[in-house]
Amino acid sequence: MSVNRTTNIEESVRNIIKLTGDNPEREGLLETPKRVARMYQEILSSQGKKKFEEYKIFTANTTNNSQMILINDIPFYSMCEHHMLPFFGTAHVAYIPNNGKIIGLSKIPRLVDFVSRKLNVQENITRDVALILDEILNPKGVAVVLDARHMCVEMRGIKKGNCVTRTSFYSGKFDKYPQMRYEFLQNLNNK
Repeated sequence: MSVNRTTNIEESVRNIIKLTGDNPEREGLLETPKRVARMYQEILSSQGKKKFEEYKIFTANTTNNSQMILINDIPFYSMCEHHMLPFFGTAHVAYIPNNGKIIGLSKIPRLVDFVSRKLNVQENITRDVALILDEILNPKGVAVVLDARHMCVEMRGIKKGNCVTRTSFYSGKFDKYPQMRYEFLQNLNNK
């Protein structure tokens, strides 16, 4: 983030503090604008980035019967684009390799981070993780499920704590064959 943007965020935070009735010069708030600017740099680090590039592709021995590769319980954090409040939860991502083409396992959580570190909605994160994995690997299928809690539901408006929202996206065999989708969902429940 450029110095100019950081300075503008800090000034905006000072104004928010003033407009909500507090004093930005109060001891406990003196460093708050800098902290908020650094926080936005970190949690919105993918904002404006177009392409995920932090991955490596490998080739595994293949059979005619490629099996599902699943990573469960990938923690993620994002910011609601409607209220700029956090939402967070876990992502579950699976794919079926095509022609032995696989991605390094640590790259799937990196992909989830890349997609979630911007102003967003849960539905888009779910879809984008699947579509990017599809684009990178051209697998026989991708399945993505996100379970998340939204502070815009829990802290404001309806104020209902511990509500979990589940979104899903399926492509290829997971979309076409209910049995594959069922196997994926069963693996989520059998942790």
